[in-house]
Amino acid sequence: MNGQSGFSTKATPEHVDELGRHLRRLVLKTIAGSSSGHPGGSLSATEILIALYFRVMSHDPANPGWQDRDRFVLSKGHCTPILYSVLSECGYFPTEELVTFRTINSRLQGHAHTMVPGVDASTGSLGQGLSIGLGMALAGRLGNKDYKTYVLLGDGECDEGQIWEAAMAAAHYKVGNLVAVIDRNRIQNDRFTSEAMEIEPLEDKWRAFGWNVVQVDGHDVGDLCDALNSASLNQDTPLVVIANTVKGKGVTFMENNPDFHGRAPNEQELSDALAELSG
Repeated sequence: MNGQSGFSTKATPEHVDELGRHLRRLVLKTIAGSSSGHPGGSLSATEILIALYFRVMSHDPANPGWQDRDRFVLSKGHCTPILYSVLSECGYFPTEELVTFRTINSRLQGHAHTMVPGVDASTGSLGQGLSIGLGMALAGRLGNKDYKTYVLLGDGECDEGQIWEAAMAAAHYKVGNLVAVIDRNRIQNDRFTSEAMEIEPLEDKWRAFGWNVVQVDGHDVGDLCDALNSASLNQDTPLVVIANTVKGKGVTFMENNPDFHGRAPNEQELSDALAELSG
């Protein structure tokens, strides 16, 4: 089963660009409505979530607790604007609910929470998501389930030691139903990753930890799908997809701009961004 969408359930090539612009508009309106949120990392991850939710993952908005669904963990848990936008577009909850983002008593809080239909893990304390995903993947194997677990990591998050503990354990236990995707947008918080802590050579590090590694253009849905689906080729080795992206992708003045890691656009900036994303 797959989520339903006002576009194409499978996000066909002719619909991908339109869907991306639509989701980016939802992201910016959601953040601007509460004057709070993280636009940069949400915009960089847009095509990653399109590939997962509209092309790769098995899931059912009518039955969020379906036992055989693929699992998704937003380890970079502050980038909920894009996750909530995708979930609403799939039909997990009404798109109109996005206006409640980060308001009192709303279930759509700033960090991912399992009270939201379609959210499999509460996250936001960076570095923990891969461990959660590893547990889910091991549980699937123990329960003779065929589902896969996908974990979206931030590249700055890879500074955390717990990421590498989980990576080492996943390789040791041959957890081939675990897929990590790194949103490699090269900005963390208010600076570039190379300034905070250099993580290159990233591909070599993951390979040294025993993972299959694929690097792709993180804004090419076709390439992302090919990489994600390659997980089925090796049942004994976890897969990491390093998705090279642009933080703030789609809005010129936000692209590669650390200022928009966690700053909501003002009224004029929102107007300019929506105009640019109108097509």
